Amino acid sequence: MSGRTLVIGDVHGCIDELVDLLKVSGWTARDRLVLAGDLVAKGPDSRAVVALAREHRALGVLGNHDAHVLKGRDGDLSALKGTHREVAASLSEDDWRYLELLPLFLDFPELNTLVVHAGLLPNVPLTEQPRHLLLNLRSIDADGSGSTRVSGGRPWAELWPGPRFVIFGHDALRKLQHHPHALGLDTGCVYGGQLSAVWLPERRLVQVPARRAYVEVDG
Repeated sequence: MSGRTLVIGDVHGCIDELVDLLKVSGWTARDRLVLAGDLVAKGPDSRAVVALAREHRALGVLGNHDAHVLKGRDGDLSALKGTHREVAASLSEDDWRYLELLPLFLDFPELNTLVVHAGLLPNVPLTEQPRHLLLNLRSIDADGSGSTRVSGGRPWAELWPGPRFVIFGHDALRKLQHHPHALGLDTGCVYGGQLSAVWLPERRLVQVPARRAYVEVDG
């Protein structure tokens, strides 16, 4: 490994854009590849995204849509519908195993960086962060509680005090988020926006445009 790390925001099955981004970024097999969750669902080819992640031995964190698809792991798809059901029906045993092993967060102490899908509650120890907020957090309400909504609260990353730098996805409505101690990379590729990534340690941003909008924004 060359010592470089590329962290990519929510891919959501957008395989063409993922390939575009790897090419434009100059990523090579000597570099570490990290996916910030929501590899699957909504976009055109989730299985291809998981296959590419496996092929390149990409690290990643579990996203809320990945977790939802995993409800169909035992072959019972009754808990799923729409795109999640389609994804679950398409996955191979190796794909399932890859998704099952995705952690809720990744810690890169040599980079002073954490990667999580949705967010972290400020001033709460990492080991005490609630699972549903690691997967779904967007805002901090006035009473200090975590919220999955965009409206009615402040972006959690705006309030994150550091010193650890956090890279996250999930919050496409707020688009690219730059904060002193956090960077949000979900720029809505599946909605026709961009697929975004950041090189570490220099924190250099790389983006490619979506080929098209695959679904409408649903919040």
